[in-house]
Amino acid sequence: MAAKTRSPRPSYKCTECGWTAVKWVGRCGECQAWGTVVEAGVTPARTAPAAVVERPAQPIGEVDATRAEARSTGVGEFDRVLGGGLVPGAVVLVAGEPGIGKSTLLLDVAARAARESRSVLYVSGEESAAQVRMRAERIEAIARTLYLAAETDLATVLGQIGQVEPDLVVIDSVQTITSAEVDGAPGNVSQVREVAASIIQHAKARGIAVLLVGHVTKDGSIAGPRVLEHLVDVVVQFEGERHSRLRLVRAVKNRFGPTDEVGCFDLSEVGIVGLPDPSGLFLTRRDQPVSGTGVTVTLEGRRPLVAEVQALVAPGGGGSARRTTSGLESSRAAMVLAVLESRVGIRLRDHDCYLSTVGGVRIAEPASDLAMALAVVSASSGRPLPAGCIAVGEVGLAGDVRAVGGVPRRLAEAARIGFTRAIIPRGSLGNETLPAGMRVIEVDDLASAVDVAQPSRTG
Repeated sequence: MAAKTRSPRPSYKCTECGWTAVKWVGRCGECQAWGTVVEAGVTPARTAPAAVVERPAQPIGEVDATRAEARSTGVGEFDRVLGGGLVPGAVVLVAGEPGIGKSTLLLDVAARAARESRSVLYVSGEESAAQVRMRAERIEAIARTLYLAAETDLATVLGQIGQVEPDLVVIDSVQTITSAEVDGAPGNVSQVREVAASIIQHAKARGIAVLLVGHVTKDGSIAGPRVLEHLVDVVVQFEGERHSRLRLVRAVKNRFGPTDEVGCFDLSEVGIVGLPDPSGLFLTRRDQPVSGTGVTVTLEGRRPLVAEVQALVAPGGGGSARRTTSGLESSRAAMVLAVLESRVGIRLRDHDCYLSTVGGVRIAEPASDLAMALAVVSASSGRPLPAGCIAVGEVGLAGDVRAVGGVPRRLAEAARIGFTRAIIPRGSLGNETLPAGMRVIEVDDLASAVDVAQPSRTG
């Protein structure tokens, strides 16, 4: 009796990293991505035959470098983040939460490019052409060579690019475009990979700059396959609070420039406007100093921003004392409060403490620890800090004040705004020259900083 032939067992493969398994699982065991493991047939290894070379390799010194020169977008803050502008053939992925201003900014960029005698194609997969036209009228983004198409099919989008032959293409968004050659709903891993790869191939072959709008997940990461971020040349992240008009744009990846630049924008009813000098947004103008306020200078990329930290210390109502923060990291705030009580003797265990920033700015840099601590001391004693004083430094658990980077740049920005005194960690200034009119006080620990800021204090 002939033995039964056993059918081959199906294998499963992760579409993100290539990890294989003998049975289906919901989460990849290698890259930990969800929903990326699919059944894959076992195929023999293939070797691609050599093809006829149409463009032979040339010495690197003979390559025309002018084809990779950046062209300004007309928005200075956006150019700062991109490294000078858009490079022909470059593909930029602009990601951010819904309603944060991505479409508004890119429509403004498209209109400014069109006004410079460039042909621009704006493809909307989320809104109708009439809806985009209404927004363009509201932000004054109407231009003669700005073409608009509402499409969601990849083949049609590529056909539009071939017909218009634009210098710049804006696609809003990559997750809404689908390819008929790939199964699955719009936005899934396979669809996003195929759409992005096709658009990038056309952009490189024709020297077209492309701006792709990307969605983000609930945790803030870019939706779709991780390979999307590897395929594009630049990844730009939009940040900002919904209740604030301030928007920060930073480059997460940039093949043509630095990734430590930050662009600042003001989002209003008439559009989004760059803010070349945003420091004044994060300060409260007063005639007299007020207790519970401290000023620091934080570095967003290379850009120093003067920001105000406010504190309120109130008697607790029994039970555990409340610790509430807005715009500051709650863990760092809790640590600073504990150091104040343990190392300086400021009694806070039976008091509620509220800490906040001004203007909706978010501060995560440890250099703001000292200003936060001094604001709490001022709120506890009811006495304001000296007028025109800033504080910069990281507070350690031992009560020491540690040095931070970029102190000369921070002091120069504070002096430009009008501050005349600074409390900084000892040794962080080096041999740098002080800005004119700036008095610097160096401290070793938090207790010394408190004595300088509030002499003859009461604990």
